[in-house]
Amino acid sequence: MTSLWLSFELASCVATILLFLGAPVAYWLAYSNWRGKFLLESIVALPLVLPPTVLGFYALLAMGPRGPLGKLWMTLFGHGLAFTFTGLVIASVLYSFPFAVQPLMVSFEAVDRKLLDASAVLGAGRWRTFCHIILPLSVPGVITALVLSFAHTLGEFGVVLMVGGNLAGVTRTVSIDIYDRVQSLEYAEANYQALLLLVISFAILCFVYAVNRRAWTPWTAK
Repeated sequence: MTSLWLSFELASCVATILLFLGAPVAYWLAYSNWRGKFLLESIVALPLVLPPTVLGFYALLAMGPRGPLGKLWMTLFGHGLAFTFTGLVIASVLYSFPFAVQPLMVSFEAVDRKLLDASAVLGAGRWRTFCHIILPLSVPGVITALVLSFAHTLGEFGVVLMVGGNLAGVTRTVSIDIYDRVQSLEYAEANYQALLLLVISFAILCFVYAVNRRAWTPWTAK
């Protein structure tokens, strides 16, 4: 079960980081009038169509001892970045970035512009408007971004294998462990872990759809 807890730890770290990194990007994409913003939208969505091994390969090169990120990390902390839990977090943030940005962007765009105009007329700045109007009205999108980022990271395989390898207790996530069990012909244990991951993923998706359909809205009183 160590691999499962490691996956939960990785997914929790990534989902939290993506909320803080993705919100400013989503805000800019939602409200910017720059004609070239489709370039940033394409970059954000690239992990959706890019094979995980490709992203993992370039992430590994960047984090390796000769890569720019790897050299910087070695200078600052005295050890490498590849094949570490921190390296997994960085690569996973890149891979799951669109799963946080896109739900947030859709929610921000859905906020009535008249409310924003009224806030500006009353003298509220952008930060205050964001905190008191945009963010409260975008709670379903925030929850969706968190949950989808968590779920996507939980089931990662290609990126995790390329960047983290297979170090027990350090980078061996549950998806890697399932693969190892199958390779070792331990089908019963592999089936148990795969079924557990299936149930968790299904429960997460049910939660997301329930929130989006407002079947369960714990943030409002009925």
